[in-house]
Amino acid sequence: MFSVSRRARSILLASASLAAFTAACPHARAQSASQNLPAVTVEAERQARPVRNRGAKPANAQPAAIPAASAATAPGPIGAKTADQARQDIAHTPGGVAVIAAEDYKTTSVANTIKDVLQYVPGVFAQPKWGDDTRLSIRGSSLSRNFHLRGVQLYMDGIPINTSDGYGDFQEIDPTAYKYVEVFKGANALQFGANSLGGAINFVTPTGRDASVNTAAIDMGSFGYRRFQASVGGASGPWDAFFTASNQQSDGFRDHSDGHSTRASGNIGYQFSPDFETRFYINVNDVRQRIPGTVSRDSALNSPQTAAPANVSMDQQRNIDTVRIGNKTTIRFDATTVEFGAFGVDRHLMHPIFQWLDYQYNDYGGFAKVTDDRVIGGYRNRLIAGVNLINGSIDNKQYANNGGTKGALLSSSVDKSKNTSVYLEDSFYFLPTVAAIGGTQFLYATRNRRDRFLSNGDQSGATEFNLWSPKAGLLWDVDPTWQVFGNISRSAEVPSFGESAMGPGIPTIPFTSIRPQRATTYEIGTRGRRPDLTWELTAYRANINDELLCLYSAFGNCNVTNADKTVHQGIEAGLGAAVFKNVFARGGETDKIWLNLAYTYNDFRFDNDATFGNNQLPGAPRHFLRAEVLYKHGNGFYIGPNVEWVPQAYYADSANTLATEAYAVWGLKAGVDDGKYSIYLEARNIANTAYIASSAIIDRATASSPLFEPGTGRAVYAGMRVKW
Repeated sequence: MFSVSRRARSILLASASLAAFTAACPHARAQSASQNLPAVTVEAERQARPVRNRGAKPANAQPAAIPAASAATAPGPIGAKTADQARQDIAHTPGGVAVIAAEDYKTTSVANTIKDVLQYVPGVFAQPKWGDDTRLSIRGSSLSRNFHLRGVQLYMDGIPINTSDGYGDFQEIDPTAYKYVEVFKGANALQFGANSLGGAINFVTPTGRDASVNTAAIDMGSFGYRRFQASVGGASGPWDAFFTASNQQSDGFRDHSDGHSTRASGNIGYQFSPDFETRFYINVNDVRQRIPGTVSRDSALNSPQTAAPANVSMDQQRNIDTVRIGNKTTIRFDATTVEFGAFGVDRHLMHPIFQWLDYQYNDYGGFAKVTDDRVIGGYRNRLIAGVNLINGSIDNKQYANNGGTKGALLSSSVDKSKNTSVYLEDSFYFLPTVAAIGGTQFLYATRNRRDRFLSNGDQSGATEFNLWSPKAGLLWDVDPTWQVFGNISRSAEVPSFGESAMGPGIPTIPFTSIRPQRATTYEIGTRGRRPDLTWELTAYRANINDELLCLYSAFGNCNVTNADKTVHQGIEAGLGAAVFKNVFARGGETDKIWLNLAYTYNDFRFDNDATFGNNQLPGAPRHFLRAEVLYKHGNGFYIGPNVEWVPQAYYADSANTLATEAYAVWGLKAGVDDGKYSIYLEARNIANTAYIASSAIIDRATASSPLFEPGTGRAVYAGMRVKW
């Protein structure tokens, strides 16, 4: 059997053939104008296809906030939406959601991590650690994870990036590859079968029928950073195809943080008719990355480029080869749309850390979804129902790490996961502009471990979960550009194989004894999108039972078990506004000064815990602000400063004894984007401030606890892009 890397090379050759095909295809689509507004979710046009009804349509059948689109506004493939169509669709959600178009970040920034994509989405805390790895938390999810990701489900064109037992990573994400990104906070991710407090993020690639998919770009900058990216696409009759690839290298800001990666994605679609389409997807990644590690608070603030000594001596790395394939077929029957498909993922992780991890992942599954949008008895009704299957196995072996080389075998097991989720959500417009929304999700999940290394005892075991997560809400379309919403929802997060506790002085808790995390979330808010004003304001409170948290520690590692009761609550505020217009422009030209702002207030705490009382939960700042002010001219020129501000230190341990440090870092960017050619220059952390970007957590810390990830020092990047 071929290794993953050899298969990756074979698929890259096939992708080159795809690129040759797409380059030959005609592409006759005008480029759509972009206003570069922040990622809020309301649009004046909210429905890409008119609601059909064979009978007479009463006056109240079509809500004023959702005008029927003409046939001419339903472009391209029915199974692959544009960013505007995605905003129209996501606006049916009575809770925190967002759509970020590629134009909002890809042509004006180096955009090399997920933070560059999500930085103006309130409620999201994303901080790079090393290379492409990032600490990501949405509404306090994943605070317990000092490595990898949990609590947020990641998807690429609807195909899971997370492993079947729930872990996720960011090394397979290429921000240059997507046309937009969808963010569903908490239980608002019901349609993805997401079973967690954080929700889901879906990265969507273009198709050959999208405008201006042929691109070439180069980015270069500090710390040896360089990236080359190209894409090609087109359509010929019923066929269309798209392919993109990038190569990225960096020496890294910190010692022992160099890495390089090659990533490629593509899809081929065939339209049997305007209402019947199938599309095949492929994604390939080859990533090699060294890990500098977490350090003490003193080291992070006074010697931020220094790596952890053990990471250097053991040559710690995280290397991944991945092949991901999938298919989605979409059929439209009058007012009903049916989507179904399947996927498979082959991932090889080569990960020398405290031991040399050699993991082979094989994940596979399928999905089916029905959307019915029609008038019933004079009232509009929108029904969504579906099923998701995500299964997989991990063939894991761990060896002694002898200075970055494999030593003796220390553990071996086969871990199998099965997840079946069934969901239903109905939106009934009892008034022309007000919908009552009810839904539920049922998750059946199993985890089974077969230990193959028995000299240290048998760690085999199995567990099973049956979880219901109901939801109810209201959605009011005040006008075509303004919504008010509220909901009450349940969420559940199934523990992965990594949850357990053991070590000197620690009670042994096997993964089979870990209970699922359950939460009830109350949410209310408003959002709007207008030419010169966009906003989002949401308040929420989540009462959580059995939150998966670090309550014990051994050898500096966090052991994740169940807390008793905890509370996550906060405020998410986003604003985009034309503060001034026609400042300098004359003679029919236009310009404006545009403000972008995303503020998140986090109040995460234990709730009368027997050990930690009402202490704050560690790992996330209480206040987090991102803001920029840009001068924008009608010819595409822009310039302006930005700031990231954490005004209050936050704790790194549950005992609330060790904290980070407050900070503010300033940046500046300038460039020109005329729709075809774009060039940018960006300076980050201009004052070269030493700060702590993120923190791992522990139960009780000391001053020397190695928990902190230093932020990147002063850096300058430049890039140019052409598209046609």
